[in-house]
Amino acid sequence: QVQLVESGGGLVQPGGSLTLSCAASGSFYSIRNMAWYRQTPGNQRELVATITRGGNANYKDSVKDRFTISRDNVKNMVYLQMHRLKPEDTAVYYCNTINLGINYWGQGTQVTVSS
Repeated sequence: QVQLVESGGGLVQPGGSLTLSCAASGSFYSIRNMAWYRQTPGNQRELVATITRGGNANYKDSVKDRFTISRDNVKNMVYLQMHRLKPEDTAVYYCNTINLGINYWGQGTQVTVSS
Protein backbone atom coordinates (compact mmCIF):
# COMPACT_ATOMS: atom_id res chain seq x y z
CA GLN A 1 0.00 0.00 0.00
CA VAL A 2 1.23 3.44 -0.99
CA GLN A 3 -0.35 6.74 -0.09
CA LEU A 4 0.48 9.84 -2.10
CA VAL A 5 -0.29 13.36 -0.91
CA GLU A 6 0.26 16.38 -3.14
CA SER A 7 0.67 19.96 -2.04
CA GLY A 8 1.77 23.30 -3.40
CA GLY A 9 -0.91 24.17 -5.90
CA GLY A 10 -2.56 27.55 -6.12
CA LEU A 11 -3.26 30.59 -8.21
CA VAL A 12 -0.39 32.17 -10.08
CA GLN A 13 -0.11 34.81 -12.76
CA PRO A 14 1.13 33.93 -16.24
CA GLY A 15 4.91 33.82 -16.24
CA GLY A 16 5.02 32.91 -12.58
CA SER A 17 6.35 29.85 -10.80
CA LEU A 18 5.05 27.15 -8.47
CA THR A 19 6.57 24.06 -6.93
CA LEU A 20 4.42 21.01 -6.30
CA SER A 21 5.37 18.39 -3.74
CA CYS A 22 4.25 14.81 -3.34
CA ALA A 23 4.86 12.75 -0.23
CA ALA A 24 4.76 8.98 -0.48
CA SER A 25 4.06 6.88 2.57
CA GLY A 26 2.92 3.38 3.43
CA SER A 27 4.27 -0.10 3.22
CA PHE A 28 6.79 -0.35 0.45
CA TYR A 29 10.45 -1.16 0.13
CA SER A 30 11.29 1.27 -2.62
CA ILE A 31 9.45 3.01 -5.38
CA ARG A 32 10.86 2.97 -8.86
CA ASN A 33 9.36 5.50 -11.25
CA MET A 34 7.30 8.42 -10.06
CA ALA A 35 5.32 10.77 -12.23
CA TRP A 36 3.20 13.88 -12.40
CA TYR A 37 0.01 13.94 -14.45
CA ARG A 38 -2.51 16.70 -14.99
CA GLN A 39 -6.15 16.82 -15.92
CA THR A 40 -8.58 19.50 -17.07
CA PRO A 41 -12.37 19.16 -17.00
CA GLY A 42 -13.68 16.91 -19.74
CA ASN A 43 -10.23 15.67 -20.71
CA GLN A 44 -8.17 12.62 -19.96
CA ARG A 45 -5.34 12.74 -17.51
CA GLU A 46 -2.08 13.48 -19.34
CA LEU A 47 1.47 12.64 -18.42
CA VAL A 48 3.58 15.68 -17.59
CA ALA A 49 6.86 14.27 -16.30
CA THR A 50 8.42 11.08 -15.02
CA ILE A 51 11.51 10.33 -13.00
CA THR A 52 13.28 7.07 -12.27
CA ARG A 53 14.74 6.14 -8.92
CA GLY A 54 18.12 7.03 -10.35
CA GLY A 55 16.96 10.50 -11.37
CA ASN A 56 16.44 10.12 -15.10
CA ALA A 57 13.62 12.44 -16.13
CA ASN A 58 11.33 12.73 -19.12
CA TYR A 59 8.85 15.48 -19.95
CA LYS A 60 5.84 16.26 -22.06
CA ASP A 61 7.09 18.40 -24.95
CA SER A 62 5.09 21.48 -23.99
CA VAL A 63 6.69 21.69 -20.53
CA LYS A 64 10.19 20.46 -21.36
CA ASP A 65 12.04 23.73 -20.89
CA ARG A 66 9.85 25.08 -18.11
CA PHE A 67 9.24 22.26 -15.63
CA THR A 68 11.72 20.23 -13.62
CA ILE A 69 10.88 16.99 -11.83
CA SER A 70 13.06 15.83 -8.95
CA ARG A 71 12.88 13.39 -6.09
CA ASP A 72 14.32 12.68 -2.66
CA ASN A 73 14.58 8.92 -2.23
CA VAL A 74 15.36 9.20 1.48
CA LYS A 75 12.28 11.29 2.25
CA ASN A 76 10.15 9.55 -0.42
CA MET A 77 9.25 12.87 -1.96
CA VAL A 78 8.84 13.96 -5.56
CA TYR A 79 8.69 17.57 -6.70
CA LEU A 80 7.63 19.46 -9.79
CA GLN A 81 9.13 22.91 -10.23
CA MET A 82 7.09 24.88 -12.73
CA HIS A 83 8.38 28.09 -14.27
CA ARG A 84 7.08 30.49 -16.90
CA LEU A 85 3.60 29.16 -16.30
CA LYS A 86 0.96 29.62 -18.97
CA PRO A 87 -2.83 29.66 -18.75
CA GLU A 88 -2.85 26.31 -20.57
CA ASP A 89 -0.97 24.79 -17.63
CA THR A 90 -4.10 25.24 -15.55
CA ALA A 91 -5.19 21.80 -14.34
CA VAL A 92 -5.41 19.48 -11.40
CA TYR A 93 -1.99 17.93 -10.96
CA TYR A 94 -1.67 14.37 -9.70
CA CYS A 95 1.25 12.44 -8.32
CA ASN A 96 1.50 8.85 -9.51
CA THR A 97 3.50 5.73 -8.96
CA ILE A 98 3.20 2.03 -9.65
CA ASN A 99 4.26 -0.34 -6.90
CA LEU A 100 4.06 -4.12 -7.24
CA GLY A 101 1.83 -3.70 -10.26
CA ILE A 102 -0.68 -1.43 -8.55
CA ASN A 103 -1.27 2.12 -9.81
CA TYR A 104 -1.44 4.71 -7.04
CA TRP A 105 -2.68 8.29 -7.29
CA GLY A 106 -2.79 11.23 -4.96
CA GLN A 107 -5.88 13.34 -4.46
CA GLY A 108 -4.61 16.07 -6.77
CA THR A 109 -3.73 19.71 -6.32
CA GLN A 110 -5.24 22.54 -8.36
CA VAL A 111 -2.96 24.84 -10.32
CA THR A 112 -4.60 27.88 -11.85
CA VAL A 113 -2.65 30.24 -14.08
CA SER A 114 -4.58 33.44 -14.57
CA SER A 115 -4.19 37.19 -14.39
